[in-house]
Amino acid sequence: MIWIIVLLPFISGLVSFVVPWSPIRRAMLVSVSFAHTIGVFSLWSKGYDLPVESWIAVDGLSLFFLLITSSLFFLGSFSTVAYLKGHRFPDSERPFSRESVFVASMLIFLATTTLVIVSHHTGVFWMAIEATTLATAPLIAYQRSPGALEAAWKYLLICSVGIAMALVGNTALAVSSLFPGGGHSIPMTFQGLAEQGIGLNPLWLKIAFAFILVGYGTKMGLAPMHTWLPDAHSEAPSPVSALLSGALCNCALLGIIRTGSILNGAGMGYYWRTLMIAFGVLSVIMSGCMVLKQSGFKRLLAYSTVEHMGILAIAVGVGAGTGGLFHALNHSLTKGSLFFVAGSVLSLYHTKAIASVSGLIRLAPVTGAIWIGGFMSICGLPPFGTFFSEMMILSSLGSQGRWLVMGILLLGLSMVFIGMWKAVISMVFGDVSPGLDVPSGRKIVWEDLPPMILCGTALALGIWTPAPLCRLIESAASAILGGI
Repeated sequence: MIWIIVLLPFISGLVSFVVPWSPIRRAMLVSVSFAHTIGVFSLWSKGYDLPVESWIAVDGLSLFFLLITSSLFFLGSFSTVAYLKGHRFPDSERPFSRESVFVASMLIFLATTTLVIVSHHTGVFWMAIEATTLATAPLIAYQRSPGALEAAWKYLLICSVGIAMALVGNTALAVSSLFPGGGHSIPMTFQGLAEQGIGLNPLWLKIAFAFILVGYGTKMGLAPMHTWLPDAHSEAPSPVSALLSGALCNCALLGIIRTGSILNGAGMGYYWRTLMIAFGVLSVIMSGCMVLKQSGFKRLLAYSTVEHMGILAIAVGVGAGTGGLFHALNHSLTKGSLFFVAGSVLSLYHTKAIASVSGLIRLAPVTGAIWIGGFMSICGLPPFGTFFSEMMILSSLGSQGRWLVMGILLLGLSMVFIGMWKAVISMVFGDVSPGLDVPSGRKIVWEDLPPMILCGTALALGIWTPAPLCRLIESAASAILGGI
């Protein structure tokens, strides 16, 4: 089953390059995403295990991120189809057209993110996360506008440098695994290294994690390595922005967590957790400052992603495994919803400027209501799940006496709240700009259903969390608290 959910979207993506009919390509995107989701839920229902020697396997942490990624891709496939219908190009009915490359890249993106999540070998993980960079660059550049091309090149260059640094870290990790006597080495799986952590060279292990944190932290969007993220999220089609924020950033976080578990096994947990807290605090404060001065709503959401990646880094750093993973889930749901709605707002107003959007609740009531709900969730207001996940993280900070970190985090959250609600109030209320027409009711339902489901789920998780999901989160959190 594991190889099926990796190979099915990959092979379908290759086929999509040569399919000349856009309806078939779009049907492939939705059907393969649905089949992938069924496969992931099948893995959840059947259980899983992780042999030490496995390079590709599913454990609690893998399954948790697979559920997020697969569900987001499936719902995003409907928004993607709606987007492609509204952005047709003259060559759409040809093989290797711009649309065929887009659909193929989406499916290969699903395959590569899946491979990242199920990879338990340091080298395979690195190759898979580099493959996600190559798969997503054409998606960012889809419109071929100067801004989109610049964002795609910036994304390629900055993330490639980051991945190169992660490769240096993996090399240092391999060196650290050599026994003093030489000639014998530990298998380069995350679990194998963690179980033999005492035998690793401490100096090389510290060097390895520092490079891996900066490398994967670049892909995750941690400050100050986040510079690709605002442009890429702003210029990419909105369904792509949702997947970059809600799925891809989680993959990079997963690599950092798995590497950190090796340091836990070596008795060096304090070292890597301190670095995580430092980068997390910097990300939250930096994003808070930037949110206050943003003039575009997609860039506003992009800096919100940087903020929440910082919150996740702090959660991992203080060992708030359950709260951190619950927050990762709620962030992916909410940010996916907001970026999907951002696409609808852009199609209505034909601008990304906050100042040029007003009266959204009058022009499109359903879209406006989801927009408000999404911002309530992303700002951590009750009764949404993000409120409770942030409370869990703050509680962990308080129980450990980390009052300075808590104060800085609350300051950053307050800055983001002020900046975001200034934007959302001006966009949702007020008079509708003249010349704007409400689209047909069918189009509203088609475009608003995926974000409605995502936002509604984030709300439901704040009220009631199903027991099977709680058990999965607790199982996944063990990787943060100790081993894999």
